[in-house]
Amino acid sequence: MLKKLSPNIKSSITRSISQSFEQYMSEIGWSAEEYNIEQFYANWREYITTKALWYDKIPDDVKVDPEFHKELAERVEEVLIRILNDPPTEEQIAQIEILQQNLDTHYDYGCKAEAVYVQNVLETTSGYPNN
Repeated sequence: MLKKLSPNIKSSITRSISQSFEQYMSEIGWSAEEYNIEQFYANWREYITTKALWYDKIPDDVKVDPEFHKELAERVEEVLIRILNDPPTEEQIAQIEILQQNLDTHYDYGCKAEAVYVQNVLETTSGYPNN
């Protein structure tokens, strides 16, 4: 069912998953201990029903179909795996290391999205303007 949707809708779904996940992770400080898949899904569900333009373009009979939900869950898993496996850039690593040396801190980060979060925290702490 998901495969039958237009490329634009599929792309919008993927973007909404990414944005919601990164926002949720920022809200919990990228803490593995605080991560709760049900809470992430609740946040994403609220986002797609109140802000996502693509949601209204999907017919109601598709939205209630269990097969659609199964495929959507698989897409969520794929997107989260992709985000978590996307390594930080060399530039991110260098900038974070400089900030950490200046602030005498040590934040761990494992992916590009988490590096963005860490860099924002460090820049805010240092008073350095965020880009």
